[in-house]
Amino acid sequence: MTTTDDTIRYDWALDEIVALHNLPLLELVGRANAVHRMHHDPNKVQKASLLSIKTGGCPENCAYCPQSAHHREVDLTRDRLMDPESVVAMAATAKAAGAERFCMGAAWRQVRDGREFDAVIEMVEGVRALDMEACVTLGMLKPHQAERLATAGLTAYNHNLDTSPEFYEQIITTRTYQDRLDTLATVRSFGIDLCCGGIIGMGETIRDRASMLHVLAGMTPHPESVPINALVPVEGTPLAKRPVTDPLELVRMVATARLVMPASTVRLSAGRSNLNREAQILCLVAGANSVFYGDTLLTTPNAGIGEDAELFAAIGELDCDHVSASAA
Repeated sequence: MTTTDDTIRYDWALDEIVALHNLPLLELVGRANAVHRMHHDPNKVQKASLLSIKTGGCPENCAYCPQSAHHREVDLTRDRLMDPESVVAMAATAKAAGAERFCMGAAWRQVRDGREFDAVIEMVEGVRALDMEACVTLGMLKPHQAERLATAGLTAYNHNLDTSPEFYEQIITTRTYQDRLDTLATVRSFGIDLCCGGIIGMGETIRDRASMLHVLAGMTPHPESVPINALVPVEGTPLAKRPVTDPLELVRMVATARLVMPASTVRLSAGRSNLNREAQILCLVAGANSVFYGDTLLTTPNAGIGEDAELFAAIGELDCDHVSASAA
């Protein structure tokens, strides 16, 4: 039922993925760890830093997002696009502290040509000049914009599916699922890696979670990077009253993602602040091999820097230096 050698499949059936997800937990984690070791160094966890380069005022109505202009009760300070020099300086600080990848997010529905996009291009070029991976999330893209990003040396473009096609309209109505798929296809056509995952804990079913993975695992090739997020409820958003996701649900999602996308980097992303040390380690055993450092992920809390130092000190032999740079 699952990958037991180095063969990567693109023909997973939805029911197969549901069955994997619902395996007894120890069996699921064991299988995922075995597949992880076939495709990755189990002692390597990539370090990434995430910075909000333009905060708030987004015209999308994503129910989970405090940056949406639709959610007027959210207490959030709107900030204009940062200047490239400051962003590159923060990337250099992150690199000096051990980060290998620098991710930049702007609260836009879609990229618009002009001075601001020119500034983003300058940021990407500056980060790449530091010999770091550069990733951006800017909303929808036109082909000529993706081409400019590729020419600037962009490593990866983040554009999450968020959830399943079936549940999507319960979360977002200002952009269609096909819009997201079209943007991903545009990015891929210019040779930029895809960073694409989703969020659990928004009221979706297990089948919805499996359906999202089914879409991702059906892409050829699979996304190079798959962020697995747990909802961080924010006061003033429509999902503010959702309960915090059980840590073992996140472990199951990480393990299932690893089984159906063996070679992808699975990123333990938002929601990590709600996991204790042992739950985070279990996610790493289950196949996560990247984490974001810093006290904030765009606008939501992340595991504290001191907590991360303790985590990786406890793990010991993992190739993971402590990163002191905070993502704003």
